[in-house]
Amino acid sequence: MARITVSGHEFNELIVRDSYDRRAVLFRNNIIQALKKVGVTDDDIEVELPKVARLKGNAVAAWYFDDRHMYFSYKLCNKYVENLYIVSKVIELEVKSLLDGEITPEDFIHHFNEDQDIEKQRVEAREILGVEKDCLDLEVINAKYKNLAKNHHPDAGGDQEMFKKINRAHKMLKKELS
Repeated sequence: MARITVSGHEFNELIVRDSYDRRAVLFRNNIIQALKKVGVTDDDIEVELPKVARLKGNAVAAWYFDDRHMYFSYKLCNKYVENLYIVSKVIELEVKSLLDGEITPEDFIHHFNEDQDIEKQRVEAREILGVEKDCLDLEVINAKYKNLAKNHHPDAGGDQEMFKKINRAHKMLKKELS
C-alpha cells in the first residue's frame, strides 16, 4: 500500500472502491470522536457530507477550539470520500500528538486556525498569482509566484504592496497544498 504525507504526517493512502457514502459517514464520525478527545463538543464541529461521496470534491472539517475557528480541508484526491479520509487522518494524528504532549495547544491551534472565509481568500490568492481557480499544482503556483515576485520586487523598482500581496497569496496556497 502506498504511503502519503500530508501536513507533516505520513500514513497509508486509501483508495476507496465501494461503500463510498458509508465510509464518508465513518470518516466524519472519526473526526468528531477525535475532536471530542480534546474537549470539542458536537455543536462546535461541522463536517458536511455531499449526496454522493464517490464524486470529486473538497472535504472540509471546521470546529471551534479555545474560542478560535479551526479548519482543515483537502481536495487533491479523485473522490470526496478519499479527501475526507485524509482530513480524518490528519486531525486524528494531530489530536494524538496533542494528547501525547508532542505538541502544545498553541501548536495545534497554529496548524488549524483559519479565517471563516478562507475558501474565498484562496480563490483571491489564485487570482493574484494568475493561476486557474481550481489549480492544485504547487509547481505551477510556485513558478507563477517566482515570476511575479521577481517582477514586483521593491529592490527592482516594483510595487511593494503588490509584492506583499503576492507573498501572502503564495504562503496561503502553499499551506493549503502541503
